[in-house]
Amino acid sequence: MQYESERIEYKSQLTDEIYKEVIAFANTDGGIIYIGVDDQGNATGIDDVDGTYTRLTNGVRDAIQPDVTMFVRYVLQDNQVIRIEIGEGSYKPYYLKGKGLKPNGVYVRQGASSVQASPEQIRQMIKDSDGDVYEQMRALQQDLTFEEAAAAFKRYKVEFAEDKYIALGMRNVYDDQYTNLALLLSDQCQHTTKIAVFGDAENITFKDAKEFGGSVFKQLDDSYAYLSLCNRTASTFEGLERIDKVDYPEDAIREALLNALVHRDYSFSGSIIINVNDSCMEFISIGGLLPGLSAEDIRSGISQPRNRNLAEVFHRLRLIESYGTGIRKIYALYKNCPAQPRIEVTHNTFKLILPNMNAAVEEKHEEKAAEQAANITPQMKIVLDYLKEYGEMNDEDLQELLNIKKTRAYMLTRRMSEDGLIVISGRGATKKFKLK
Repeated sequence: MQYESERIEYKSQLTDEIYKEVIAFANTDGGIIYIGVDDQGNATGIDDVDGTYTRLTNGVRDAIQPDVTMFVRYVLQDNQVIRIEIGEGSYKPYYLKGKGLKPNGVYVRQGASSVQASPEQIRQMIKDSDGDVYEQMRALQQDLTFEEAAAAFKRYKVEFAEDKYIALGMRNVYDDQYTNLALLLSDQCQHTTKIAVFGDAENITFKDAKEFGGSVFKQLDDSYAYLSLCNRTASTFEGLERIDKVDYPEDAIREALLNALVHRDYSFSGSIIINVNDSCMEFISIGGLLPGLSAEDIRSGISQPRNRNLAEVFHRLRLIESYGTGIRKIYALYKNCPAQPRIEVTHNTFKLILPNMNAAVEEKHEEKAAEQAANITPQMKIVLDYLKEYGEMNDEDLQELLNIKKTRAYMLTRRMSEDGLIVISGRGATKKFKLK
């Protein structure tokens, strides 16, 4: 007999520790376990071969997930030693069913010992087995609850039951373990959304900050409610009618928030960042564009979802209409605004900037007023001051005020009207001039 090594393990009798050894070999490069051999490699035999064999095969089948039996072969030697040949498994990590995908349930071979796998090793094994699509990979955390998800599905009148989990992509078909999609929908979701309100356009002076966690449904509701509080209303009057206009279209905030939640790269641990100041809202999500897409493609409505199953869940709940429509809707809402939304992309971030519509309009008015002020002649200034004090004037008042002829009065008022300084109403003897 050989000494114990990376590929050989000896056990004098069958104990529950044997399952850890099977798991370690299946998670590494395979190996052989001998039952009925002491640590020095001497055959000591098994007292009850038949009972041990039955207990062993049943235990390997029932105590380990996923099913590892196809990689395990049993050989009885001299009717006193059981040789267990374990091949490297193809659906790692294998783990103790009673412990789950945690370090105390996952083992690897290290030298002549079987040791607990680190969280990093577990993640790498999952990535190697499940592929590189985060939402489809098995979640490290399996103790999940779905109170917020159930409430959201109920609110939108869509059935949410355990027998739907596989169809939704929340469980995998191999061992019924929760996927990362389930983790995102669960109350235990570890990703968060951070919102900061600043007092300056450079986003340096903090006024307030919030962080929202839990299920992505809860983050959606909480973040939208908070951003609604930041969405101030400006009021203007046209005659006796009061006109209220919010800084940001509500649907634009909703679509920008949904875009950040649905399309961010959740394989990174950072948060979604939303910055608010007097001039704009910035929605910054981790993960740049998928290969082959450009910012112009996104503006045109071309979309390739990074998290296809998550997007499908939101689509089922009618929170999103179809891929790519949200960005187009945002641009449509800003169609008549002087400032347009902007998309800025780096290798690892996607930023959508919504301008403050009231601030943009005010800035446009100020620019126009400054431009007009630069073109106002002394005669125009006299007319404007008169109208500010008396409200209106007729053609005769104007000629008398400036001591000018009718033709000059006509040319002057026409230019002031074209520049948006005054409004002309009526004709001939009924003609009146008022401030615009």
